[in-house]
Amino acid sequence: MQAQGRKRKGRFRRELPLVVMLLPAVVLVAIYSYGSMVGIVIAFQKFKPANGFFGSPWVGLENFRNLFTMPTIGQVIYNTVVISLSKMIGGIVVPVLFALLLNEVGSVFLKRAYQTMVYLPHFLSWVILAGIFTDILSRDGIVNLMIKALGAQPVGFLSNQRIFPVTMIVTDIWKGFGFGSVIYLAALTGIDQNLYEAAEIDGAGRLQQTIHVTLPGILSTIVLMTVLSLANILNGGFDQIYNLYTPAVYATGDILDTFVFRLGINNAQFALSTAAGLFKSIVSLVFIVMSYWLADRFAGYRVF
Repeated sequence: MQAQGRKRKGRFRRELPLVVMLLPAVVLVAIYSYGSMVGIVIAFQKFKPANGFFGSPWVGLENFRNLFTMPTIGQVIYNTVVISLSKMIGGIVVPVLFALLLNEVGSVFLKRAYQTMVYLPHFLSWVILAGIFTDILSRDGIVNLMIKALGAQPVGFLSNQRIFPVTMIVTDIWKGFGFGSVIYLAALTGIDQNLYEAAEIDGAGRLQQTIHVTLPGILSTIVLMTVLSLANILNGGFDQIYNLYTPAVYATGDILDTFVFRLGINNAQFALSTAAGLFKSIVSLVFIVMSYWLADRFAGYRVF
């Protein structure tokens, strides 16, 4: 027992500098992530800023009833799920395809050049990209100038209700697929090269090797990333959509995050916006728990 006690004390002394180094981050998380959760009570109150959290009258679930009887809430949830799910699928398929194609490039110089080019958009904020896309996708932008040069009518990428969600999905995938392919490129390096040699001896071409060797070799990684992405099923991308949408496309482009922002900040309906945000958080929590259970069940991934 004494030996175990000395061992624990020795470990504590060794790890104390790491604990102290981590302490500022823990304090910030405690203040801004957990301390702010006191505001959840607004969802159950007829909140008045002058009365504060504890002086506003309690109304129970009335705010949730008002929220789900709003005529636009169903469309907002539908938009969120469709845009998020489409981004999730594209965010898996496109990086995998790019990693497979890049894996076939023989020149190390070209491979690094391609990687650098497709990584760059990931490090640009949507504030910057929104300005760029607004210029190139406008009625007088370079894309519509090319469309008109081909004899077709210009397309309202950011003003047409049907096209706007597609524009959000495509631009989001374009921004992130290069960085998302890093994991799959790392998984490709772990495949035994003897399997390719054996397949080549059996007469398999490059396509057959990809189907029967490469894809099975990274399948567990694909499953893991797909399962973990389920946690973002209600995250449609606030920063992207907020910087690119207009009232003309609210019907198909409004998601829960932008809806909450407009309710709370623009319309000062703090109780309704908090109720909507709490609803999203609860659903997201369910998906997070389910995604980690699925990751453990099918990919052997565990956080603890």
